Amino acid sequence: MSRFWSPLVHTLQPYVPGEQPARRDLVKLNTNENPYGPSPRALAAIAEAAGDGLRLYPDPTALALRAAIAATAGLAPDEVFVGNGSDEVLAHAFAGLLKHDGPLLFPDISYSFYPTYCRLFGIDGETVPLDAAMRVRVADYRRRCGAIILANPNAPTGIALPRAEIETLLADHPDRVVVIDEAYVDFGGESAVPLVPRFPNLLVVQTLSKSRSLAGLRVGVALGQRPLIEALERMKDSFNSYPLDRLALAGALAAWQDRDWFEAHRDKVVATRGRLAAALGTLGFEVLPSSANFVFARHPARPGAQLAAGLRERGILVRHFAKPRIEDWLRISIGTDADCDRLLEALKGLTS
Repeated sequence: MSRFWSPLVHTLQPYVPGEQPARRDLVKLNTNENPYGPSPRALAAIAEAAGDGLRLYPDPTALALRAAIAATAGLAPDEVFVGNGSDEVLAHAFAGLLKHDGPLLFPDISYSFYPTYCRLFGIDGETVPLDAAMRVRVADYRRRCGAIILANPNAPTGIALPRAEIETLLADHPDRVVVIDEAYVDFGGESAVPLVPRFPNLLVVQTLSKSRSLAGLRVGVALGQRPLIEALERMKDSFNSYPLDRLALAGALAAWQDRDWFEAHRDKVVATRGRLAAALGTLGFEVLPSSANFVFARHPARPGAQLAAGLRERGILVRHFAKPRIEDWLRISIGTDADCDRLLEALKGLTS
């Protein structure tokens, strides 16, 4: 039935998300979800919102949520945009801000949705190789471009650039939009948000999926000066004026305001990440320095695909990418201590 497709559909290579298995007995360390449930305040707010009010449309401006985020960031509410997950926010940015004369630059090893969006929106994307240590070198971006997007911390490597390097990148390209995708910044990265008042070309994108345990609620955020945010609003209101429903607005606001829950559970993930990285090193793995809620690791004597398959046979899911330069690496989400202990026991058997 593909004869009914528009020409665009034939050119697309859709993004492939991590597996969401039907089995509940698996240790799921493949999609970077938080191992701990959402803030109880968020769950209570969602339950309270699940009433007669659902017959009404939600606030199309999401003002209460934007105001709360803006207050934390030291910005005005009209310098904050929210959407249905950071992927939708990124899609609006690609279509509304990143399509210009000159290529869109991004790392050769990064979030694989970036080339997908380039194909969808007809953007000329150009990859910039990471160095031999899998790091972004800002100097490599001093070339002709239409715009730049970087994940920071990068995915799937987990390595973060310091804010000073982002500032250098922005200063190098004052007439080009630079998007910094901070999906994992809360786990040890240095956010670029404090640079927003000084750099009109900076857009920072974040999500409540990871550090607020709301991957199932789909709430993404962008922060930038008013002209960039207005572009996203124009894209949204030409596509879907109500991207966040009443439950998402209520849960996200409560989660954002529950700072104590956020900090306590973030610290748990960071502590487990440190223990896991050290234990993987003891097993002979090379582990990249991570500022995210996952680690990127490889074993010198075992192919990545073989290890991923062996773990799956033992009821443990990790993410393997069959791509150049990283085919022997595994991206392992940080689970509970018990999850990670089961993973380590399995890897001990697979690498001995």
